[in-house]
Amino acid sequence: MTAAPAPTLAEDPAPVSKGTFRPKTRIGFNTRVAFNDEAGPAQGMRDGIALYMAAERLGYQSGWVYQRHFDHYLSSPLPFFAAAGQHARRITFGSAVIPMRYQDPILLAEAAGTTDLLLDGRLELAIATGANAAFDAVFGTVGSDARTEAKRRQARFLAAVRGEVLHTVAGPGEGAPEGTALRVTPHSPTLAARIRQGSASLASAVQAADLGIGLVCGTVQHDHEAGETFGAYQARGIAAFRARWRALWGTEPPPVTVAASVLASTAPDRLETYAAYDAERRTLGIAASRPRGALTPVAAQPPGTQISPVFHGTPDRVIAAILADPGLSAADEIILFLPPGFGLAENTRVLTDFAATVAPSLGWSPSW
Repeated sequence: MTAAPAPTLAEDPAPVSKGTFRPKTRIGFNTRVAFNDEAGPAQGMRDGIALYMAAERLGYQSGWVYQRHFDHYLSSPLPFFAAAGQHARRITFGSAVIPMRYQDPILLAEAAGTTDLLLDGRLELAIATGANAAFDAVFGTVGSDARTEAKRRQARFLAAVRGEVLHTVAGPGEGAPEGTALRVTPHSPTLAARIRQGSASLASAVQAADLGIGLVCGTVQHDHEAGETFGAYQARGIAAFRARWRALWGTEPPPVTVAASVLASTAPDRLETYAAYDAERRTLGIAASRPRGALTPVAAQPPGTQISPVFHGTPDRVIAAILADPGLSAADEIILFLPPGFGLAENTRVLTDFAATVAPSLGWSPSW
């Protein structure tokens, strides 16, 4: 299967029926907390905190950060969340996504529990089981294949976050009385209900239901059928997740979150900027829009993948395109994927315009 370019939005998308579109009572954003060589990482993180504060003032319910190692982006989201949460006091903080292959599951569970308690229960962790050959060289190889190891660590992490016994002291020399049950502390009792699987395929969406955790769909897919649009495949994954959840657990599944690149404006200069970003994303794929000094990828995007479209243009055109997209229609929450190369002012404008001109037509209103 060869890589597919981002699909072109129709000028006049065919509307879906009202019965298939789920109102978006929650909206959020997704940022990489990028930095450039001139300002440096400290300023990038300060700008990230300022973006959360601006989004909260606009009434956004969630803000997500993209973890990326060894580049000009945030690599360790939990300390950032703990700091930002002391400034933005209502919005939730989500990771999108943390690859479990490169985490110690118990240490991550300890850090997550600590962070969630500091945030008064506002942490939403999205985890994944993908791998990267370069990261394997840094973090160390394992005896099994990378995905199998990632799934093992994921299961261990979920057990720890759920408060399960990780070890029972068997005798002297273990630092506690014999028979002591060791669990992760501090423990946040509600955090387990806010763990999600980051999904790029139908299989990973079903796996989320099998694990009893929520689902967040990203902007990259693989294993889609030839000729299948991004939105159609996304909708299939969401439907499979919900069906599997109901069959396994006998309850209604948790809300599904979908990341989407949405850039709406009526200003000619911004419309031109957004069209240029769309063109760059079609050409460079996931490598589009990098801050100054970021690593130059050797390939635009991995073979066999496709990336989500950029919904850009006037508010009316963007609203029509969202309503016509099967994946966005099926989701409960949309989070705006912000171009990584945009600065604080540009990203704030994206959030402001979306909240004012698009989100109300999707069923949203500010929570505060």
